Amino acid sequence: MSQRVALGVSYRGQAYHGWQSQSSLKTVQDALEAGLKQFAACDLRTVCAGRTDSGVHGLNQVVHFDTDVLREPMSWVRGTNRYLPSDIAVQWCLFPSGQFHARFSAQGRRYAFLLLESAVRPAIEARACGWVFRPLDLEAMRAAAAMLLGEHDFSAFRSSQCQALSPVKTMRSIEISRHGAYWRFDFDASAFLHHMVRNLMGCLIAVGNGSRDLDWLAAVLAARDRKLAAPTFPPDGLYFVGPYYDAMHQIPDHTAAMDWLP
Repeated sequence: MSQRVALGVSYRGQAYHGWQSQSSLKTVQDALEAGLKQFAACDLRTVCAGRTDSGVHGLNQVVHFDTDVLREPMSWVRGTNRYLPSDIAVQWCLFPSGQFHARFSAQGRRYAFLLLESAVRPAIEARACGWVFRPLDLEAMRAAAAMLLGEHDFSAFRSSQCQALSPVKTMRSIEISRHGAYWRFDFDASAFLHHMVRNLMGCLIAVGNGSRDLDWLAAVLAARDRKLAAPTFPPDGLYFVGPYYDAMHQIPDHTAAMDWLP
C-alpha cells in the first residue's frame, strides 16, 4: 500500500542551479532524489512547495512523495542524509494524509533576505548574505514596504521567464529589522513570482539609500512595467523560509536551520 511521505529540507543554494531538476545542470532536487534512491533502493520523485532559483538557499523546503517503502520517520531523515552532500539535509519527516500536497495545500510562503551594510564586501559570510555599501534608512524602507502590502498586480517585479498564470499576488507582510551591520527583510505572501523578492529588494534598497523616493515606487507598482523598476538584486542572502499550511496537516513551520539567521 502506497504511503505519502513529507520531508522538510534545508540547503545552501550557491552550488546549485536552483531547485528544479534539469537534465544537464546540478540542482537540489536531483541531489535529494539521488539520496532518496540510494536509501530506499528505488526511484522516488518529489513535489516541492516552491521552486527556488540558482543561488537561493532553503531553510524549510517542504516536499512530498508516494512510496511503498515503509520506514520510520527518523529513518527517512538520517538514512537519506547519509547519502546527501553536506550542503543539503533533511530536517524532519512525517506521514500526512493522501490529501496533503506540498505545493497546492500551502496557504502561503515566506522568504527572508539577509543583507550586510558595510564599506567592504563580505568574506566569511560570502554568498550567505547580500551586500550594500551605502547607508540605508530604516523608516524610508518601511514606508516603501507598506505600499506593497495587500493584493496587487506585481508585473513590475516578475522576470520575463516567469511562468505564473497570474501576476496578482497578496503580500501579507514585509518586516525589516537591523542587527548590527546586518539587515533582515522578511516577506510573507500568498505566492511569489519568479525573481519577485530579488526585484522587490532592488527597489527597497533604492529607496533606502535615497537614490529613489516613494513616489517612484508607487509609479513602478502602478505601471506594471518591469523596465521601470530597479535592477534585479543578486541572490546572495535570499532564503526560502518555507511554506505554511492548515494546522490539520501538522507540517512543521520551523527548523533548526532557521535559527542560523539573526
